[in-house]
Amino acid sequence: MKIVVGISDMKVSNDPSDTLITYSLGSCIGLVIWDPVAKVGGLLHYMLPDSTIDPVRAEQKPCMFADSGIPRLFKEAYRLGAAKNRLVVKAVGGSQIMDESGVFNIGKRNYMALRKIFWKNKVMITKEDIGGMVNRTVSLHVGSGATALKVSGRGEFEL
Repeated sequence: MKIVVGISDMKVSNDPSDTLITYSLGSCIGLVIWDPVAKVGGLLHYMLPDSTIDPVRAEQKPCMFADSGIPRLFKEAYRLGAAKNRLVVKAVGGSQIMDESGVFNIGKRNYMALRKIFWKNKVMITKEDIGGMVNRTVSLHVGSGATALKVSGRGEFEL
């Protein structure tokens, strides 16, 4: 079954027939995790790096922010049987969309927040497609771990 992950959303599954997909990642980051032994997959689509800018919104939508959404994604995957040392981790997005002059640098800040969290927690990124000025769509087939990436102007390929 195709499960759509919206903006500021996250889905985790252990159903091998599920495909998790999120569309139109611009400055947002799509974080994909998959455990090949437990066959558990997760996908997070976060918008902003730091929840302290809006604590009320962070309480309502923790997946909107890197610092609250990323830990939630991992905890949900662990709850379904995933193990940190087996996880395949992929990150996409972080583009410079609608901020061509680089005033806000949301995409770069989103990516740096991810890297900081991963560094502190000793998590390695397996593959990534970050930056540029393009939109991306990413999907994860939970049963196989196949991760498809569609990039504006570059087509669709396996990540």
